[in-house]
Amino acid sequence: MPNKLTQPQEIEVFYIIPTLRRQLAISMKKQGLKQRQIASLLEIEDAAVSQYISQKRGNKIQLSRTIQKEITKSASLIRDKLSLIRETQRLLKIIKATRELCRLHKKLSATPLGCSSRQACFEA
Repeated sequence: MPNKLTQPQEIEVFYIIPTLRRQLAISMKKQGLKQRQIASLLEIEDAAVSQYISQKRGNKIQLSRTIQKEITKSASLIRDKLSLIRETQRLLKIIKATRELCRLHKKLSATPLGCSSRQACFEA
């Protein structure tokens, strides 16, 4: 078990968001978009898209099938900056609501006593 306390928001920034980007890039590629189009839609560099698709980036955690299905849905809805923000926030909200964030927080951090309660620490 990790011995350093990591805030749930750090889990989102360092693990979840890169994984979301990777899975969005893969879904968009499957939809037939070119690497340059994907980079533009995700507001990242072409090289980052290549690294996400080749799993050199954003591969440190595994998200549940439920979340993966939502990511596939989001990939088809992202068409500009506003929809990117909207869909990213929607996915992060689902990750919190399904307690996926809690599962990852416990896996990746030395969580404090009481963190296993039914109410998540970020809801308190």
